Amino acid sequence: MSDRPRGQAHPEPAPTDPADAPPPDDHRKPDSPRDITKASWAFILKSTLREFSADGCMDLAASLTYRTVLSIFPALIALVSILSLVGQSGNTVTRFLDQAEGMVPASSWSTVRPALESILTAPAPGIGLIIGLLAALWTASSYVKAFGRAMNRIYDVPEGRGFIKVNLQLYLLTALILVLAAVALTVLVVSGPIAEAVGNAVGLGAVAITVWNIAKWFVLAFIVVFVIALLYYATPNVKQPKFRWMSTGAVVAIVVALLATAGFFFYVVNFGSYNATYGALAGVVIMLLWIWIVNAVLLFGAELDSEMERGRELQAGLPAEEELQLPARDTKASDKKARKYREHVERARNLRRTNGRTQKDPTHDERTDDHRAQRDRASDGGSAPDERTRNEDRDGRNGRDRSGAHRAE
Repeated sequence: MSDRPRGQAHPEPAPTDPADAPPPDDHRKPDSPRDITKASWAFILKSTLREFSADGCMDLAASLTYRTVLSIFPALIALVSILSLVGQSGNTVTRFLDQAEGMVPASSWSTVRPALESILTAPAPGIGLIIGLLAALWTASSYVKAFGRAMNRIYDVPEGRGFIKVNLQLYLLTALILVLAAVALTVLVVSGPIAEAVGNAVGLGAVAITVWNIAKWFVLAFIVVFVIALLYYATPNVKQPKFRWMSTGAVVAIVVALLATAGFFFYVVNFGSYNATYGALAGVVIMLLWIWIVNAVLLFGAELDSEMERGRELQAGLPAEEELQLPARDTKASDKKARKYREHVERARNLRRTNGRTQKDPTHDERTDDHRAQRDRASDGGSAPDERTRNEDRDGRNGRDRSGAHRAE
């Protein structure tokens, strides 16, 4: 039997370098949220709130808001271009804007809609459209890249993917998200007449329209959840457990975002005084505040997923108290950056040791001078003895003189 008293915790395992972390789907981890213990859940919730503040997620949300404003119009241009490739031009987006008008405060809509309508004219399909689409995709990807940097901070991992690799991955992810957005708009706007035509063809008529008007919201909800799950899974530089189209953090983020949106716009319409405070800029300020709230909620969902992974690892006995035990997707770029930083620190240290005379290693310079002096003496054939040899000869002569003096006495 063990000498450890009953109820005493197991010995603490040695810390594990994340580079040597176990596989993301380690069999020791709980597979389902239902397998997580109550104590682990309490730790996860408390840790999520603490890390949300420690990682500066409110400031990160402000940065993402800026990136959203820069990306939204190129994204709409790319979206209209994608729709024009399949025969649906800006009319689809125009119908969507008509439906969205009733859900947005009038002050915000009057500011945003003219800018949106000005970009809804897409050129005919051709080389120019493809080039414009690629350029718009590149600009729109700035939000996804910024979101990836925020996710790296949440997971406490440096970006180890090279410039070409990370940009190509996030560029393709942006393209996929825009394709899903085009599908969502098609489902929301264009599918009604299609459902009516199919219903009339099979003799269902109004029943088919009613069923589809309910079912399309579930389809849209699936697309939104899937897009958020893609952002959570593909943007950080960590190999996460197997992809789940619906993570706990994504569900929480969507629910909280819907509640926060409803509450915010209710406040703006009924109690807000933004027009009196900001005047003509009230609509822009309201839109920016709403985007900031949504981004903050998205980051909170990401923090929840991250801390759930920590809780799973701790429950499995992995040393995840300080760092998540997830392997990085790539470390080449981060290793190179770390090596350059060490070299920079070494140059600074040499500058301090030499009182600003040189950035080179002073001990290296002394060794180089000694080797050079020895090489010079060797080239002279030993004709110029060094100081040490001269001291030894002098000591020998002094010893002989003293011995002769004693004998004389």
